[in-house]
Amino acid sequence: MEYRIGEIAKTCNVNKETIRYYERMGLISEPTRTDSGYRLYSDETVNRILFIKRIQDLGFTLTEIHKLLGVVDKDEVRCADMYDFVVHKLDDVRKKIRDLQRIECMLTDLKNRCPDEKAIHECPIIEALMDNKEKEGHQ
Repeated sequence: MEYRIGEIAKTCNVNKETIRYYERMGLISEPTRTDSGYRLYSDETVNRILFIKRIQDLGFTLTEIHKLLGVVDKDEVRCADMYDFVVHKLDDVRKKIRDLQRIECMLTDLKNRCPDEKAIHECPIIEALMDNKEKEGHQ
């Protein structure tokens, strides 16, 4: 199936300028054009844009995605430093996981302080947060 830029933008939930930008960056290949100059994109491009958006949601930058796609596309220049990139990104991901686990523990602790009757005038969550604020102010 072929898509015009408006259709692919709607399908992928991005704006037209994003698609043009991805083209300029080399994240997606240049589309074929109709005789009147309209861009026509393939299903492969739809899948690639959806992949780009999904991996961005996971915290990858467009530069990092460009490197990853270089491996997918078997671009020797972009593949050269892939090992270092992967090691660095793996460290970043592990750090984020540790941070998220700490946040999870904090939120679980706050949730466990909350009684079944969630009366706002005696909220242990707010009290705990206020205690932390006061401690920070005295330092």
